[in-house]
Amino acid sequence: MPGIAKPLPAAWFVPHDTNAEMRWDALRGADGGAAIGRHVPVERFFVRNHTRTPLIDPGTWRLRLFGTGLRGSPSADRPVEFSLDDLRALPRTRVSALIECAGNGRSYYASRQHQRVPGTPWALGGVGSASWYGVRLADVLREAGLGPGAVDLLPVGLDPHYVRDGVDHGPVRRPLPLAKALDDVLLAYGMNGEPLTPDHGAPARLVVPGWVGIASIKWLGSIEVADRPLSSPWNTDFYRMFGRGHPSTGGAPLTRQVPKCAFELAEGAVLAAGHTHRLHGRSWSGGAAVLRVEVSDDGGRTWRRAELHDEPRARDWTRWSIAWRPTGPGRHELLARATDRRGATQPRSAEFNREGYLFGAVVAHPVTVVAGPAPAGGRA
Repeated sequence: MPGIAKPLPAAWFVPHDTNAEMRWDALRGADGGAAIGRHVPVERFFVRNHTRTPLIDPGTWRLRLFGTGLRGSPSADRPVEFSLDDLRALPRTRVSALIECAGNGRSYYASRQHQRVPGTPWALGGVGSASWYGVRLADVLREAGLGPGAVDLLPVGLDPHYVRDGVDHGPVRRPLPLAKALDDVLLAYGMNGEPLTPDHGAPARLVVPGWVGIASIKWLGSIEVADRPLSSPWNTDFYRMFGRGHPSTGGAPLTRQVPKCAFELAEGAVLAAGHTHRLHGRSWSGGAAVLRVEVSDDGGRTWRRAELHDEPRARDWTRWSIAWRPTGPGRHELLARATDRRGATQPRSAEFNREGYLFGAVVAHPVTVVAGPAPAGGRA
């Protein structure tokens, strides 16, 4: 696929131009393999690119830090530099965290709510959890000489310039408040026990737990550290809420993700009547750990609580399952909703915004129940 380096088997991915969406049923081993654990293997992890995946030599790569928020105010042409070896010499940290595109679920604005929005038509596969390792961004900033007046950071990627409607917006970059940077942000150079691969940010990237994926800048090349607020198109023109009910200049720059649920089941899966099926899925929230997951097969009139299979963690997903025994053939719609420990629950409909961000409504998952054994590949 143009713009992406790794193979994209149709059994694992749905392609969207320069992006590749994960197929949820593939997590259940629908391709004949074993079910996937909490972390998505690198080769199956979704890909979100604004342009294309760059191939960067890790031996010559350098991370450049400069700006008025560092002691001595190093300039862009005389920055503080770190090589990969320099980063590896700092205390190593591992974080289990989701990366999720802000537009994940965008297609449902049209298909479920009849509201047109532009952008990549993700279903719910623009998300993935991995075990990331590297160094805390806070440690790198202190090593570079973080000053007392620092306010904002501007991490900049090394990907090709993003051009939209004839306007060159430059490389992907988005401000990050210092408070978040010092809290839980990782400067990662590894994923699931191996060095980062090109599609996922090699040689090094940010991982900003709980926040929309655009904050986790891939192919990190430089970080401006400033004593004043910073801006870029990615927090002014993009990744804000526009439209009816929002300010004309847009809402605040998007940060935390909203609760979501997904079944590890193909849309339109065929199941056998009169048999008990174990339905599997995953739920997550950017605001807090998942508290409970509920499933309905009657349009939301009644709900049953699913069994959680992981200790819920903030900013990561939780696997769950529930038994379901359809009594007769026909078309059914399964619903699943998550509630997090802050009390946020998935609504029946998502608040509209012009760009289709943060779709968090309950999604009806259609299945077909047939008499007798289900066809091969239709298992739950």
